[in-house]
Amino acid sequence: MLASNTPRTTWDIVLPDEDATRRFAIDIAAALKPGDLVTLSGDLGAGKTALARAIIRALGVNEAIEVPSPTFTLLQIYDLPRFPVVHADLYRVNTLAELAELGWEEASEGAAVLVEWPDRAGALIQADRLEIALTMASDLGPGYRQISLAGLGVWADRLTRFRAAREFIDSAGYGSALRHHVQGDASSRSYERLFTGASPAILMNSPPRPDGPALRDGRTYSDIAHLAENVRPFVALSRGLRERGFSAPEIFAADLETGFLLIEDLGSEGVAAGNPPAPIEERYAAAIDVLVALHNSDLPAVLPVAPRIEHELPPYDLEALSIEIELMLDWYLPHRGVTSSSAPLREYFLGLWRTVLNDIVQMPGTWVLRDFHSPNLQWLAEREGVARVGLLDFQDAVMGPPAYDVASILMDARVDVSQEFELRLLSRYAIGRKAAHAEFDLDEFVRCYRTLGAQRATKILGIFARLNKRDNKPQYLAHLPRVWSYLVRALAHPSLTKLKTWYEANVPPPASAESARMTQNNP
Repeated sequence: MLASNTPRTTWDIVLPDEDATRRFAIDIAAALKPGDLVTLSGDLGAGKTALARAIIRALGVNEAIEVPSPTFTLLQIYDLPRFPVVHADLYRVNTLAELAELGWEEASEGAAVLVEWPDRAGALIQADRLEIALTMASDLGPGYRQISLAGLGVWADRLTRFRAAREFIDSAGYGSALRHHVQGDASSRSYERLFTGASPAILMNSPPRPDGPALRDGRTYSDIAHLAENVRPFVALSRGLRERGFSAPEIFAADLETGFLLIEDLGSEGVAAGNPPAPIEERYAAAIDVLVALHNSDLPAVLPVAPRIEHELPPYDLEALSIEIELMLDWYLPHRGVTSSSAPLREYFLGLWRTVLNDIVQMPGTWVLRDFHSPNLQWLAEREGVARVGLLDFQDAVMGPPAYDVASILMDARVDVSQEFELRLLSRYAIGRKAAHAEFDLDEFVRCYRTLGAQRATKILGIFARLNKRDNKPQYLAHLPRVWSYLVRALAHPSLTKLKTWYEANVPPPASAESARMTQNNP
């Protein structure tokens, strides 16, 4: 029984043929997550099993997957690339005990569940669900089906966004496109590749970011850290980068209010390769050349988004850098069993950081793309010069020190970058900057580079621990030893001696990096 105040959203559509039904199934598959429940209701022959089969094949990205009706087995389990799927037909179920004997709860854990004849499951049907009712609509024509969708609980808002995505795709002229899920980043954004007869495009689904709780002075973390809360910064930076000859994605269509963008597909060939991935020197060198060209340019702090709409890049100020550092205190230290840090100890630590950052934030700023590392760089071999590197994920860009993005790529959290490799590319960057600006100070740049590399590593330790604890994404823990090694490397700079001492005394290394020592010399 649903509570009277349970959120509910409905949507009725008509599917004229099998092709439309298949596209609808692909839409459903694109929206599903582990733990979701989808109920399928309708008379015998209404198409429940056919729709479930199409959803499973879309999730498996394989039209050849055998999907028999579970009428007699009652449960069929599919181990698919994104997550498992349970397909249940409860027509022959008479008691809840039968479902328990089948292992219903165990099979459903961590899976998306598609249930035909859901009324037979009674209390086992969770309140948060997507209901799909199918009815033959022969009065409209042979093969026509009426589909009634109801989103209950958390699915109420999700169904609203599901519908908005479909309407956006249709309005952009991609209504007949096939949709394939694309592995995204660690944020709330999601991505799909839309295939038509022409070149594919990418659907970016970036809902306006909730403000979240106020942390201090009534301001949220995203406000203090200057994180994008909508797609306007992405639109502004994409156009600004493209106008200057860089390969940011072209934007084909945009809905600035709902947060849907249809953008150019820059492919899937990265700047690192192998398992585990290793940097490809030619491509990392090209990425460094992108930063040289960017940092040698005179870049504005205000960019157009649309007529009468502008975006101003915020400064990467001391407050933003500091609140990022605090992520280590709030998430990484508890992850390593350090349950508390006293207020004086915390303030002393942040005071050390303010001392080493204070003059850096006063320096003239450039565009800091902020996530300039291997997951966000594509290799475009057919292009020339700096255009060979495709740029993604720059919506959080700020005006700040150029050394930050250099540290992002040369202390790549996903890829092992040796000190020798790092030195070669640092030299390449310095030569490129010095050629355009004779006053470029290498020693000062290296100090900034090491300081910001340590700041970024500190932040990432906190972020990856938070992704594990809060977002149930333990795969990020595998990167902690690498990030720790970069932190050790950066803190070896003489200007960071006091910070290094604090870390040695108060911050344990990741469990798999206990042998790491903070005694490396600055290269």
